[in-house]
Amino acid sequence: MVGNGDDGEPAGTSPAEEVMTTFSRHHFGSSEDIADGFSVTIIENMKEEYGLFVWPCSIILAEYVWQQKSRFTGASVVELGAGTSLPGLVAAKVGADVTLTDDSNRSEVLSHMRRQCDLNDIKCKIHGLTWGVWDTQTFCLCPNIILGADVLYDSCAFDDLFATVAFLLQSSPSSVFITTYHNRSGHHLIGFLMVKWGLKCVKLLDGFSFMPSYKTSSLSGNIQLAEIVWDTANGDEKKLI
Repeated sequence: MVGNGDDGEPAGTSPAEEVMTTFSRHHFGSSEDIADGFSVTIIENMKEEYGLFVWPCSIILAEYVWQQKSRFTGASVVELGAGTSLPGLVAAKVGADVTLTDDSNRSEVLSHMRRQCDLNDIKCKIHGLTWGVWDTQTFCLCPNIILGADVLYDSCAFDDLFATVAFLLQSSPSSVFITTYHNRSGHHLIGFLMVKWGLKCVKLLDGFSFMPSYKTSSLSGNIQLAEIVWDTANGDEKKLI
């Protein structure tokens, strides 16, 4: 398997990586019929330090993007902690202008994201974005919609994540952060950080409530989907820009 490196030249994979690489296909449509809608193929790497799996939160968020496709057509979308990038790729397929981001220090993940786009013949911008770090690329982002699947997994990173989300929401006053997460994430801490950074939740759904039945058999967990916005009533004094 060959992808493109940061310099545009082919970037090979080692034999060990080849053995640990699998492919999964994800269909989006009004039924299981593959002729209805479209499919996205994801390269998954089983190397533990990569974390490049399609987690249930990603599948649920991608399905939500598909079902809400009218909101995404023509929108500017940024996916945070994209990894395998399934939600962002679906957003691009339904007509959004998508920027996929992940930790700028994880070059192997950014390269993997390029391979996902190439495999599916989808055009997305790819940026390294480390939560809580402000650089030129971050200042240039003005998304209408921010996506984040299972980004609330490490409580040590919550503050930097919410600082980044708050910054991006301020840059586009009508924008929204849509995230899926396991209830293990700690609601009290999430609620505290939303208040700290001037954010509010405007929608909270059971992640399985809108999933087609044929997709739920392979998924497990107590997963929620939240839509979070800048709280104009309480957020002005907390502005970062």
